[in-house]
Amino acid sequence: QVQLVESGGGLVQAGGSLRLSCAASGGIFSNFAMGWFRQAPGNERKTVALIDWTGSSTYYVDSVKGRFTISRDNAKNTVHLQISNLKPEDTAVYYCAASDSNRWDSGLLEAYDYWGQGTQVTVSS
Repeated sequence: QVQLVESGGGLVQAGGSLRLSCAASGGIFSNFAMGWFRQAPGNERKTVALIDWTGSSTYYVDSVKGRFTISRDNAKNTVHLQISNLKPEDTAVYYCAASDSNRWDSGLLEAYDYWGQGTQVTVSS
């Protein structure tokens, strides 16, 4: 079983930045593609950014391209999401998740088997 713990969320003003981190344990981290997802109040959980096993391939939803950067450090079993130019519509609980599926870049939540508890990001206008 893989355990994932997110950190780095908080309350920031619009235009600000945050760096979210996700620490993994209980598995071979480099065997998993990783993703960041978010869920705003009253909305479904949605894909934000994905990264493959080595970090050489990434995917971003259109609404975050140019503002969000996903990265991973396989030596430290961590994945990060650097968020800049935050907007009020970025307010959500952000989750990291792990996938050992070859559908990791499909954007489908069901391709991800392991999930963290989430970290709240609130952006004030």
